[in-house]
Amino acid sequence: MAGLTFFRTKKPEEIVKFYVEEVGMKIWLEQSGCTLLKHGNFLLGFCGSDDVDTQGVITFFYDDRSKVNEMYRRFQEVATTEPKSNERYRIYNFFAKDPEGRTMEFQTFLHPLEPYLDGVELLETRRSVRHYRDKAVPGELLVKLFETCRYSPTSKNTQSYYFIPVNDKDVQRSLASERGSSSSPIGNAPMAVAICSDPERSLRHVQDGVIAAYHFMLTAWAHGLGTCWIADMDRKSVKENLGIPKEHYVATVTPLGYPEGSPGTPRREEAEHFVKELT
Repeated sequence: MAGLTFFRTKKPEEIVKFYVEEVGMKIWLEQSGCTLLKHGNFLLGFCGSDDVDTQGVITFFYDDRSKVNEMYRRFQEVATTEPKSNERYRIYNFFAKDPEGRTMEFQTFLHPLEPYLDGVELLETRRSVRHYRDKAVPGELLVKLFETCRYSPTSKNTQSYYFIPVNDKDVQRSLASERGSSSSPIGNAPMAVAICSDPERSLRHVQDGVIAAYHFMLTAWAHGLGTCWIADMDRKSVKENLGIPKEHYVATVTPLGYPEGSPGTPRREEAEHFVKELT
């Protein structure tokens, strides 16, 4: 289920242009007399009319303060307040006006959130995180991650994957040293998780384990947690350290925790560079 909010406007072209060019929304759907805009999973519609709706507040929220500050610099001339923390609601926000006088709020929450990213945004924004805050991952949140990962696809639904949470600092340090700088992020996080698979349950256990690992990483990102793919951890020393049977497969051992800062956006090739035509 999804939802959207409509506003009447006397200046549909100007208002749509404002929210696309200034706020960063995208046109999601054009209907007769109405344009629907999208910002993450927020749908906002404007319909041409002889009247203008200005009631309520249109709120956009971001994942950190820096993005709120960036929006304030953009809207400083039409802002009605400066960015500040609101301890009552545990947010950091400011208010501004759009060209027809509607109140816009730009904010970030100062506490962890339940998942809110839409599917496309989740896939486009996931990043490898190598530096983490000194904050433990709550046990109840771990349970939510593993509950979601029950839906990871496997060959013939064999469900050959399994997860090993690692909270022992000595074990983490040992795992972090396995591949030098390549595995060092394991030591920077409050914990790690090994994602493995059992060949006795599936003839495609390697694929099962890799898919489960990526399912876990996407789920973690949806809950505001960072991970990092550490390759080549299917090693005798890793298995001995974690009590994993030697014939089992270790897809990865990923660090897990709250990111320290916002990871940058890596360079990505355009689709035309990696979509190959049949010859």
